[in-house]
Amino acid sequence: MKIALDAVGGDHGPAPCIEGAFQAISESDVEVILVGDETMLKQECGRLGYNDARVSIRHASQVVTMEESPAAMVRKKRDSSIWVATGMVKNGEADAVVSPGNTGASMVASFFVLGLTKGVERPAIATSLPTVTGEAIILDVGANVDCGAKDLHQFAVMGNEYGKYLFGKPNPRVGLLSIGEEDSKGNEVTKEAFKLLKASSLNFVGNVEGREVYSGNADVVVCDGFIGNVALKISEGVAETISKLLLKEISGSLLGRLAYPLIAAPLKKLKRRIDYAEFGGAPLLGVNGITIICHGRSSAKAIKNAIRRAKGMAEGRVQELIQRNIEGGLAGPSVEQET
Repeated sequence: MKIALDAVGGDHGPAPCIEGAFQAISESDVEVILVGDETMLKQECGRLGYNDARVSIRHASQVVTMEESPAAMVRKKRDSSIWVATGMVKNGEADAVVSPGNTGASMVASFFVLGLTKGVERPAIATSLPTVTGEAIILDVGANVDCGAKDLHQFAVMGNEYGKYLFGKPNPRVGLLSIGEEDSKGNEVTKEAFKLLKASSLNFVGNVEGREVYSGNADVVVCDGFIGNVALKISEGVAETISKLLLKEISGSLLGRLAYPLIAAPLKKLKRRIDYAEFGGAPLLGVNGITIICHGRSSAKAIKNAIRRAKGMAEGRVQELIQRNIEGGLAGPSVEQET
């Protein structure tokens, strides 16, 4: 299994990507191809003391920065690290691509180079969130600002297949993010999507309010990219704020400092559950290949876990299963993974 890694597109340069790649090969049977400026990557590998035949380098002379327009990449930067890495998947040189670079550039490269899955009108970014019972998927979280009811229906089908892989459940519970649990709640798009999902063969559990996303009552939560991205960023902000407030309260009193040794282990466990690095990255569902999009500020741990997730999705043939269900007519019987 080979993973192409855009090693120069992130906020912190190539170091976290290189470290994450070597952590990944030490923990799983995978090869990683670092894509970027060859001279710089070789120098960084040498500085970090890394050398292993399972990590190779593919030269790309250009980088798409976080501030650049993805459209400009198509016109002027077809030798950028993300374009070259995505092309390796298209050409069969890699089984998946992972990038902590410009999210828009990752989506555009996947759209133009890999193409959309037959029958899919819009791809969707699906990320994982911790819940009181384990984990849930929410999509879309940024690929599509405006969506129609049919788009949300397709997101649900794609999320359903991803949920089967991620949770090992043959029939994940699918919910629609809305402003109330009642069928009549929501705008015109969500109300129409509700009807489509209710009539489908998916295990649709109805509308899910924002406060219920973390309850674990739904395995897959569907929404448009605008709402999903806002919800995700608010969640990240709340988690960081609670962590800071908790540490401030503990360190601000003698009783808190005395009690800390007793509660340190549960706090560390909680931190791991809400840490984005544990999930690694979010797949772009609906394209003809495996694309994992990571935070620009991803740590080595996050890169390692993104590589692990990319490997698992490729081995699980998630993209193929999505295509089979989309081509099967969306509302038809669910296609089970062959054993």
